[in-house]
Amino acid sequence: MRILVSGSLAYDRIMDFPGRFQDHILPEKIHILNVCFMVNGLTERFGGTAGNIAYNLAMLGEKPIILATCGRDFGLYQEWLTSLGLPLNGIKEIPQEFTAGAYITTDQSDNQITGFNPGAMKYPSQYRFDGVEPAAALAIVAPGNLEDMLVYTRKYKSLGVRYIFDPGQSIPALGEAELKEMATGSLALIVNDYELEMFRQKTGLTEADLMKLTDTLITTRGEEGSIILTAAGKKNIPATPARQVLDPTGAGDAYRAGLLKGLAQGLDWTPAACLGAVLASFAVEQQGTQEHRVKLPEIWERYTQNFGQPPETAKKAL
Repeated sequence: MRILVSGSLAYDRIMDFPGRFQDHILPEKIHILNVCFMVNGLTERFGGTAGNIAYNLAMLGEKPIILATCGRDFGLYQEWLTSLGLPLNGIKEIPQEFTAGAYITTDQSDNQITGFNPGAMKYPSQYRFDGVEPAAALAIVAPGNLEDMLVYTRKYKSLGVRYIFDPGQSIPALGEAELKEMATGSLALIVNDYELEMFRQKTGLTEADLMKLTDTLITTRGEEGSIILTAAGKKNIPATPARQVLDPTGAGDAYRAGLLKGLAQGLDWTPAACLGAVLASFAVEQQGTQEHRVKLPEIWERYTQNFGQPPETAKKAL
């Protein structure tokens, strides 16, 4: 099964401020704010929705095709993806731009100030789907270049490729008609509980209305697990406990990767979502979205501990 992952590739540049923002911001002067924070160095990590999902799929033995853009500073990230055995033919370089980057400063009270430079993400990746066999392909359209999101959902529908629509943080930038169009005909619409409310407010659709557009609605709820809604009813998938929770940022992308892997191997929604929950539990145990390292026996051990014996088809596939 060929898995196609469209979305963003980005560098996460993280800085720690050894104080509290509130001690350096004068409320009465907020209209002429001009502050400078001296930080304790900078940590650079690989990120972006497409990169994170692909990374987790690589740990599950998959070699997904990443459909995204990068900039002239992509060298280190390219080496990383190559070391994972991931193909690069779906990544388009925009030489006049930098790779998208998030600049995150966190203070001692866990408040954050973030600046995001979309850079190369402003440009569509324009992947050509030559040789893609619809019956042997599965895709996810994750937040990234807005043109890509619209074009690829249309392309998947015209080709007959099953795809999951994951609008995420792109919801505010997309119009009502675009959101409805991209969700229509999708294998699943996946959002977290906050994004679901945003989606509903933007489109004016009820949960019942959404089920007329897509076969499945998946709502992730952090430590409360996830809900899978199909024509057959609702199924609650509990979160898998982690040994420690250091950074929940990459959990959603890890969940999506596990879900995709399960579906690619022919699993039903429930065991596929359970695999996603297990992978998410490993992601939150490390700082950063691509820092967890896990082997397949560890994945199945944690799966068995929380959900019982996995389907034989899943174990054989891995």
